[in-house]
Amino acid sequence: MIPNVTWPNELWLDALVQAKQLDAQDVLKEKRQAFVIPDKTIYLDGNSLGPATDAAQMAGQSVVDAQWQTDLIKSWNVHDWIRLPRIVGAQIAPIIGARDDCVIACDSISINLYKLLHIALNLQSDRQVIMTQEGNFPTDGYIAQGLMAHRSDVSLVYVDEKDIIAQLDESVAVLMLTHINYKTGYMLDMRRITQAAHALGILVIWDLAHSAGAVELSLDEDEVDFAVGCGYKYLNGGPGAPSFVYVNAVHHNRLKQPLTGWMGHANAFAFEQDYIPADGIDSLLCGTPNIISMAVLKGALTVFSDVNMTDVRQKSLTLSSFMVSVIKQHPALQSLELVTDMHDAHRGSQIALAHPEAYAICQAWIAQGVIADFRSPNILRIGLAPLYISHLDVLQAVDALALIMQRQSYRAEQYQTRNAVT
Repeated sequence: MIPNVTWPNELWLDALVQAKQLDAQDVLKEKRQAFVIPDKTIYLDGNSLGPATDAAQMAGQSVVDAQWQTDLIKSWNVHDWIRLPRIVGAQIAPIIGARDDCVIACDSISINLYKLLHIALNLQSDRQVIMTQEGNFPTDGYIAQGLMAHRSDVSLVYVDEKDIIAQLDESVAVLMLTHINYKTGYMLDMRRITQAAHALGILVIWDLAHSAGAVELSLDEDEVDFAVGCGYKYLNGGPGAPSFVYVNAVHHNRLKQPLTGWMGHANAFAFEQDYIPADGIDSLLCGTPNIISMAVLKGALTVFSDVNMTDVRQKSLTLSSFMVSVIKQHPALQSLELVTDMHDAHRGSQIALAHPEAYAICQAWIAQGVIADFRSPNILRIGLAPLYISHLDVLQAVDALALIMQRQSYRAEQYQTRNAVT
């Protein structure tokens, strides 16, 4: 590998030695072989859409060719399609530090948030305030606003995510928080905030979209009430993969969700006239599960079967620390402003850099084979998925970015027009 002319020679050699040392010590390095990543591509967008794995591809082919095509409707029983939401939920459970019977895969984050908000508000009938953080991912707020359109007694309050505990009081019914900020990578202290909320009688819903599969979680131990998470980011389940829902066992006998579809019935195939909810987590189901997507997610999750999430978190920290260290030293990259809080306890598995031309820079970077993404208005967002990103990848990616910034190649016309998906 020959460095670009932008690198001071001594800096390049020091960074190269460090990258190789860190990769040699990486207990997860063999996991990269499970992923199908295009040649000459460094993929730094797994916090938006995880790449395919061989296991996911095989699972998708199997459910179409060997199950649906061969066994037709018998597959619901022969291949246990009917239990896939619980089977996949049980695969996710150890990744998020939960009991198997507390997690189920179904629907999308948006739909599952609606269910959980409705449930939590019903459990808090003497309170009407939903609190969330400023800068939360928009869909979380949109869902709360949509619920408010049908509940005139409910209000939504936005607070500073770095001062949440001080703003809690006994008027709050539900604290709905995203664990890791989708834009900046700022990570909240789940245990401390949950404990503070509980001390005031507040129920907490955590959105784990940018956490599950990338950082260590302990939902049961932290006494989390409810959580939702994404199947297609760090869990690599494919575009539109099912979401998952976590409900602490203490709430299982009190679940009254609003979307009372037939799959959440105590006996779906009795076809009774009136709805009777299933026990526990099964009552969170609604309509017929998407079997093909669910099967692909099931296959993708096998990559985590022998993974210790402590190792995942440790590598996440070294990847981001190494990247920021090299960026800060490189003369061509000083116009990029680091937005991410680099304190270990406060950062997830991504880096955010601000620049007025962030969108164009991102497009130029992609053209060089480094895929990251942009978030409005000015954020270059870099996802560092520990299972398939190496420290050498990071060094090469920064090398390409430095060349773009030195030559200002991002100013080219083809990088200025925004795509529908940014």
